Amino acid sequence: MNEIRTIVSDIKKGNIKPIYFLMGEEPYYIDKISEYIESTVLDEAEKGFNQQVLYGRDASVEDIVAAAKRYPMMAERQVIIVKEAQDLSRSIEKLVSYALHPQPTTVLVLNYKYKKLDKRKKLHKAIVKSGLIYESKKLYENQVSDWIRKVLSGKKYQIEPKAAQMLVEFLGTDLSKIANELDKLMLILPKETIINDQHIEENIGISKDFNNFELQKAIGAKNVLKANRIINYFVENPKNNPTVMTISLLNNFFTKLLLFHGLQDKSKSAVSKALGVSFYFIDDYFAASRNYPMRKVAQVIAFLRDADVKSKGVGASQTQADILKELVFKILH
Repeated sequence: MNEIRTIVSDIKKGNIKPIYFLMGEEPYYIDKISEYIESTVLDEAEKGFNQQVLYGRDASVEDIVAAAKRYPMMAERQVIIVKEAQDLSRSIEKLVSYALHPQPTTVLVLNYKYKKLDKRKKLHKAIVKSGLIYESKKLYENQVSDWIRKVLSGKKYQIEPKAAQMLVEFLGTDLSKIANELDKLMLILPKETIINDQHIEENIGISKDFNNFELQKAIGAKNVLKANRIINYFVENPKNNPTVMTISLLNNFFTKLLLFHGLQDKSKSAVSKALGVSFYFIDDYFAASRNYPMRKVAQVIAFLRDADVKSKGVGASQTQADILKELVFKILH
């Protein structure tokens, strides 16, 4: 996020590059930077003649270069934005000659999502010299809760760890989806609100009592009654609680629990760092380690792998509900 602040700050100061090559696995920041340039570099009167959006599936590199070489009309600059530029991956190196000598009155923005330029090739080196390359990296799941907290903090909101974890479990690591849900919450709730699980349940529709986080906690504590109540809720609401996701999250938990057993330093700070989990959730691993010795954890991981294969339709005649019920029974017994 610091790199993005620098890019935005430079644009505000008028230090604008002739080429912005925005690439990487996380589309959220690519879109944000591109949208910022699109909305701020030119004023509304200038945009009509001097701002153009092209799409990689419809335009060739030659089309982009031709547009970029034009001079602005009654403005200091023109802006050319190429969306879905990754569709030009086979021919993108043809941009080298332009990148070596870009038109100084053009701001060329290329949104190259889910892919990266090869640093060894001429285009990457040329753009580094004449423009700016930004790589938007995908966040790991254990980084997303912290990202949510930072985003909300910047808007004068706070969020409880469980509420953040509920969002991650329900929405995954898709920052665009998460940002949309956070925007909804911020429209409804006043500034300075500490967002909790009740707010998430009421405004986003994720149950605060029947979710994967609570299932993981119940299984870790060997609370058979609670675990079965949650499973029954999942069976009745399969659309919001897909079996594949539940298995994946449980596998993640037990894989970390196996790592926990192997740690020599079991101080909370060492465990948090080694497992990549928040302090808020560390006690769950200590509790689970007492209920699941290392041998049992290895057995559970085998159960999870078998259930994962079955849930994807390989060699199984069971329903998704039966696969999930059988899995939880095996884990708890």
